[in-house]
Amino acid sequence: MPEFTLERVIRAAPAEVFAASIDPALHVESMARYGETMVDGPEGGVFTEGSTVTWRARHFGITFRLTSMVFSIDPPYRFSDRQIRGPFGAFHHDHVFLEHPDGTLMRDTITFHSPFGPLGALVDRLFMREYLRRLIEERNRVMAVSVEGRRA
Repeated sequence: MPEFTLERVIRAAPAEVFAASIDPALHVESMARYGETMVDGPEGGVFTEGSTVTWRARHFGITFRLTSMVFSIDPPYRFSDRQIRGPFGAFHHDHVFLEHPDGTLMRDTITFHSPFGPLGALVDRLFMREYLRRLIEERNRVMAVSVEGRRA
């Protein structure tokens, strides 16, 4: 399965970065460019162990729904989410938050594959991996600006 890892240093404590990363409202804000909305969110508006959320967004001119589950929550160090229904054959996202001299090193590891066997594998190689990488980078940029702005 295709996989990539992104790292970004955010000038804030791991607990602040963790809290921002697990905030559904900030996720929606970070994906505004794609018209992403939360169709069905976690109870209480906060992700907890086993929470599910359904997102609706427009990518490649097509509206998609993706339902994911949050698990392995270990504040403020890590959590994971994975698709349980949606457009991917599989989608798994590990979020890790490590202390860093300048704040927090946030590490995202994405493992995924598109459906449709060899055709999906070709799509992944040709453009899906890079598309997802840019999407997660954008999400992380918005989150960093938000978290660092709270500290100003």
